[in-house]
Order: sequence, then C-alpha cells, then structure tokens
Amino acid sequence: MINFVLDPKAGIPFYRQIIDQIKYGIVSGRLKIGEQLPTVRGLAVELKINLNTVSKAYKELEIQNVLETQQGTGTFVNKVDVNLPKKERMKKLQDICNEFSTIAFSYGFSIQDIIVELKKHTDEN
Repeated sequence: MINFVLDPKAGIPFYRQIIDQIKYGIVSGRLKIGEQLPTVRGLAVELKINLNTVSKAYKELEIQNVLETQQGTGTFVNKVDVNLPKKERMKKLQDICNEFSTIAFSYGFSIQDIIVELKKHTDEN
C-alpha cells in the first residue's frame, strides 16, 4: 500500500496527484495487481479533500483500465501493465529534485547537507 501525500503548492490538481501516485505505486511495486485501494470516502477523509476529487481520479484510472471497481466490494489495481516511459520518469524526478532543492537552498542547506540527509534516508529503507 502507498501513503498518499498531496502538495497544495505543486500547482498540480489533487486528482492528478492521486493518479500519478497510484501509477508510480504500481510501477515501483508498492501496489500489487489485485490490491484493494481505500474507498473514495476513506481516501477523501484521510487526505481532507472533496469526495469528488478522489472519485474523479479513480474514474480516470478505471477508463485507462488501471483500476477496477467492483460494486459493493471496492476498487482494486487491475491486471494491466502500467509502463511509464523513462523520459516521463526522469522528468518527474527532475521536477521533484527542483522543488526539493529550491526549498532546501532557501533554508540555507548546502549540497553536502542534503547528501548526508539523503544517505540517512537510504540507510533507513
């Protein structure tokens, strides 16, 4: 299972962030085929967002056959191969690094400070 995290400062609509996190969760193996996702209501409450936002994300992923909703049972990761092109994955990493470094540098952290902290996180996982 993945922990959904929404960034209101990202300039990306919340439903799009949910879609991206589900797709990246599948690609990374953190979400498995057949795994049940939180209910629309449950995820909306957890993320403190409108129910329709989660519903829109789930519906778009259903149209793409990434998710399957079974009435009365829940929403599940479908048996579809989600491939994210390397270019798209690298673009996402660049965006994350740009945002992260901008914030870190604004607080006065050096590249060395960042590397040391990232290594700690790598060692923990």
